[in-house]
Amino acid sequence: MNAISRLVRPRSVAIIGASADLGKTAGRPLAYLRKHGFDGAIYPVNPRVTHIGDVPCYPDIDSLPTVPDVAIILLGAGRAHQAVRELAQKGTAAAIVLASGYSEAGDEGKERQQQLRQAAGEMRILGPNTIGLVNLTDGIPLSASGALEMDQFPVGDVGVVSQSGGILGALLSRAAARGLGMSKLISTSNEVDLEMADFIDYLVDDEATKVIALYIESIRNPQKFRAAALRARHAGKPIVAFKIGRSEAGAQAAISHTGALAGQDTMYDALFRQTGVIRAQRFSDLLDMPGALSTGRTLRGRRVAILTSTGGAGTLVSDSLGVAGFETPAPGADTAAALRALQGDMPSALDRNPVDVTLAGLQPDLLRGAIRALSASDDFDALVMIVGSSSLGNPQLMADAICDCLPETDKPIVAFVSPHAPNVARLLNQRQIPAFMEPECCAVALDAMWQTQAEPAQQEQSATQPPPLPDLPTGSLNEAQARDLFTRFGIAGAAQTIVSSPEEAQAAALCYESAVVLKILSSQILHKSDVGGVCVGVAPEQVAERVTQMQTEVAAKTGVRPEQFLVQQMVTSGIELILGFHRDALGSAILLGMGGVTAELLKDTTMRLLPEQGGLSLNEAYDMMRDLHTWPLLDGYRGRMKADQQALAQAIVNFSNMVASVGDRLIEAEINPLFVLPDGQGVKAADGIAILAE
Repeated sequence: MNAISRLVRPRSVAIIGASADLGKTAGRPLAYLRKHGFDGAIYPVNPRVTHIGDVPCYPDIDSLPTVPDVAIILLGAGRAHQAVRELAQKGTAAAIVLASGYSEAGDEGKERQQQLRQAAGEMRILGPNTIGLVNLTDGIPLSASGALEMDQFPVGDVGVVSQSGGILGALLSRAAARGLGMSKLISTSNEVDLEMADFIDYLVDDEATKVIALYIESIRNPQKFRAAALRARHAGKPIVAFKIGRSEAGAQAAISHTGALAGQDTMYDALFRQTGVIRAQRFSDLLDMPGALSTGRTLRGRRVAILTSTGGAGTLVSDSLGVAGFETPAPGADTAAALRALQGDMPSALDRNPVDVTLAGLQPDLLRGAIRALSASDDFDALVMIVGSSSLGNPQLMADAICDCLPETDKPIVAFVSPHAPNVARLLNQRQIPAFMEPECCAVALDAMWQTQAEPAQQEQSATQPPPLPDLPTGSLNEAQARDLFTRFGIAGAAQTIVSSPEEAQAAALCYESAVVLKILSSQILHKSDVGGVCVGVAPEQVAERVTQMQTEVAAKTGVRPEQFLVQQMVTSGIELILGFHRDALGSAILLGMGGVTAELLKDTTMRLLPEQGGLSLNEAYDMMRDLHTWPLLDGYRGRMKADQQALAQAIVNFSNMVASVGDRLIEAEINPLFVLPDGQGVKAADGIAILAE
């Protein structure tokens, strides 16, 4: 048994700093262990008392009769490290440090946290600043959470890992109130040692856990998290994550458009997508989604039948399903016939969706027949039951009817409890029927089931070998230098000429024999169009005059008089995209989106994090293209010619190879716009920036 297993399922627990007053925080762990039936050895340590109740108390750690598997340390931050050191020397497997005042408390706290880590040696640490963990499967509460005051909790198969201790108690109490069973709840908090990924790995191997729920503040080790999440996905254990901090996305916009579009939260979206983690958008989803997923039922399509005895509630559910992208088609001829055969003389509407069986709550045979007909029908992939007011008097009748039909189908069946009746919802949840008090939650639950069907994107290293990189320039590159960098990695640009005077510009423009694009060439001014540094569609004979005007206008707005210009062949066809690079604590990512000057306005983007080595694969590049809401524009929307998707996919791969090859020296890089020409004509980089560190 490894240290984490001994932490979660200890045979003996020491409580360092235990209080004889069981009403105090330091008295709770002992009280809860006794209350909830822990049958192992308990060793409270307190030099001022000999017993706490009928449990012998020990004056110090050296006096403990045996080496405990786990120690709960209730001492303050100033003394906790001393206890950690003594326990580690004694051979204890793991310690839970509840004290605050560590990394969350500034530089001095960070030093205390490092001191704690050093004191632990090979002993594992949960915390500090944690509320502990609760093993509901085996009745082992190693926590001081007041939520454990409840007499009993429903035991189930949802494991929770939270970086907030308070949230652990909030989820435990809410789940108990709703009749949702949980297996393990673990608060990692400051993660001086053991972190979220360690417990994901543990829960993957835990037979009592089918679904893993995460409350995330930040991921400190992205590669470790990625490996653990993929392992869970491959083991068939869905992960649902609620990540706080969404409002901070993009708060520190970088120089490029990409920096403004790829905030931290967008990076988390990319990480979750690539690892198959289902993202909860609301805190309530962190119970709704796992509750539905724990049934293990498979949603093979998005067609949903609604069975109701109250029209208004059925309409609410139908509307929320439609908003979420589900279909609620009417029953086909065979299904409608099967339903009509059930109704007899009852005034029911059984050939439409929602299927309205008036008074069905009082007719169990009709209810069972309708459930069987709809769940067996090839017309539908899932069933939503509306539990109306008629169920208030005898909720067991509805629960029995559904439960009788569950073994006959593997399709999802969820319930919306229309009246405010928490007791009815709790009864249904306890009977393994996911039940919700809000109509939108039905769609949320079904969508979580749908997401488990999609395989996470496979990270494949690109087979393309990057070119050698001799000395590269540093700092902000001008557009010509940036274009040279992109060209070396196989991304072609529009034809262009560098000029230094109006006369040179005029001569260059005449060579293109058509209207041109005129730009300033400067490493100091990266957003040229904002200061009048770009002019599109200039007739060749007007270029000299326009250069002079541009010099004056840019100097007036920036104080910098441009000395060089680009005369660029004008791309007259194609779709404008943005292809960029962004890096933060989660790693390096490639961004693709609709581009041009409206890139930040449209915000139609998708991202992929790079693997540890190399760039993206062609398959990943194609997936990115299809993610865009405006993908139809690339695929021949309304009869227009298809764009050169193959060339675009290769450009994405080449750009990602450039990012991987340049490595940490690359601070910013972006092509905007990247013109995707009609099929067979390739792509053209029309503008771009790159910033390289020393």
